[in-house]
Amino acid sequence: MTPPSPSSRAEAARVPVALVRLVVAAAVLLAVIATAVDTAARGPLNPVNFFGFFTIQGNILLAVVLAVTAMFALLRRPAPVRVPLARGACTGYIVVVGLVYNTLLTSVAGGVALPWANTVMHVLFPIYGLLDWLLVADRPALPWRRLWLVVVYPILWLAVVLIRGATDGWVPYPFLDPATGYGRVTVFVAAVAVAFLLSGALIWALSRVRIPRSTHR
Repeated sequence: MTPPSPSSRAEAARVPVALVRLVVAAAVLLAVIATAVDTAARGPLNPVNFFGFFTIQGNILLAVVLAVTAMFALLRRPAPVRVPLARGACTGYIVVVGLVYNTLLTSVAGGVALPWANTVMHVLFPIYGLLDWLLVADRPALPWRRLWLVVVYPILWLAVVLIRGATDGWVPYPFLDPATGYGRVTVFVAAVAVAFLLSGALIWALSRVRIPRSTHR
């Protein structure tokens, strides 16, 4: 019996993968909404502060990009080149979100108060995002000359955070608080920038990986 070709396997998985992505994206957005509602129930909700957390932004960005990717798949339309680029960058962001939270912020007060939403945004979605990128071979090999795009959004976010920290005193994470000293903050900013670049490089490298599937029954 002739084994199915890679293209036929990809076609068979197209709809299930797209539906899973839509369900995951909906679950993540539900976690964000539930967190906003819970925060508002505990006191006045400042939308600028709430959406100022990179956790919230990173989760929303990847959820939206996955949903867009799924819709192109369901419509049998090829996604524009910028979609896999955006998905690669956002996957890198969510990996950093998971790593930073689970190494630096698990013992820090504040953040996502709902346990299930916290787990979704800081643990499950980062794991899913990385596995989806690695295991589902519907992404092209991303060009290394575009790797710099990964750090544009985080640098803009860091700039806004530092300006706000120096003006109105609000910072989303304690290691970015100017009150701790600009030397210390500079070290953390550099470390965060490098983390995003390395995470992006990992995602770019993984875009060239194709997981072989056994043809034996």
